[in-house]
Amino acid sequence: MLTHVMKILYVANARMPSEKAHGIQIAKTCEAFAKAGADVELVVPNRRTHIKESVAEYYGLKHSFPVTRLWVPDIVSWGFIGFLIESFVFALVAARFARRRDSLVYGRDEIVLAAVAFLTNRSIVWESHTGSWNFLARFVARRAKKVIVITGGLRDFYVARGVPQEKIVVAHDGLDLANFEHAESKEDARTRLRLPHDMRVALYIGALGGWKGTDTLFKASEFLPDTIRIAVIGGTQDQIAKARQQYPRVLFLGEKPYRDIANNQAAADVLVLPNTGKDVIATHFTSPLKLFTYMASDRPIVASDIPSTREVLPQNAAYWFVADDAKSLAEAIQKAQSDLSASEKVSIAKSSVLLYTWDTRARAILATI
Repeated sequence: MLTHVMKILYVANARMPSEKAHGIQIAKTCEAFAKAGADVELVVPNRRTHIKESVAEYYGLKHSFPVTRLWVPDIVSWGFIGFLIESFVFALVAARFARRRDSLVYGRDEIVLAAVAFLTNRSIVWESHTGSWNFLARFVARRAKKVIVITGGLRDFYVARGVPQEKIVVAHDGLDLANFEHAESKEDARTRLRLPHDMRVALYIGALGGWKGTDTLFKASEFLPDTIRIAVIGGTQDQIAKARQQYPRVLFLGEKPYRDIANNQAAADVLVLPNTGKDVIATHFTSPLKLFTYMASDRPIVASDIPSTREVLPQNAAYWFVADDAKSLAEAIQKAQSDLSASEKVSIAKSSVLLYTWDTRARAILATI
């Protein structure tokens, strides 16, 4: 616990709750800060969301913290211009709000943090996830008390651009181990999700497209025998409708709340992390939330062989495949289904993930700021 109460405004230009990974990460980080003894307030825009539950309910949080919603024009749906206008308006109203609070300001968005740093005398901490280095990011990196990064690759990126190494803290993403202690049985999970009981299931949970490597995953379905099916939790309705036509052998289950992730993973025989090797965000910058939940799941993991995953997952804890190679992925899935040493790999992954809890991460960050 902290020896004094640290006050933190976590300012996030994000629709909350959100089914996207950044929403989970923000909520769990705030909860972990609060559990560690900090006085945390989450500040977000009052954008519309189709999710009716509160932040605490949607993410299954056990430690609450106040969530303040600031007015912005809800025009992100207009495209890039709408997002830019909304971002700058939120940055200004968030800076005005921060001026009235005697708190350190923490966030992932350099537009917001730049406004806070320029318009107030509040200390800022920047948590970077994407290797941003525009003029606002450079300003924030100079002014920030600390720069929190989620991989060693991001640390190296910023050190190469002149950010002092002693200012940078590597804090990988994490998980709440308690959520995985009482997962339901495979049979019950499959019945609930309407998955076949007479087939092997390779499950992916997450967003579709981009650097996530899901196109490679879908193509791998064409190289698998009829006894194995790929199932996917995540994706928008439009993405699913299009992919379902193109890949009829993939089972698309739609979005599911994050609080159900342990039970959903219980339906799988194998869990797949197919990130591309063609995008620097995937190869060096990302610390995928699904990787940590996979490691806690008691299921074999099939993962693309890229540096960001290798940084967390030991060599002998997964079945590796050549990134962006659908045949290699299909072969790894089949091997994971039949390998007699699979339980050993599962055990290594589960023991390794003990290092990566949200609570451990929060304490490490708070100790430096």
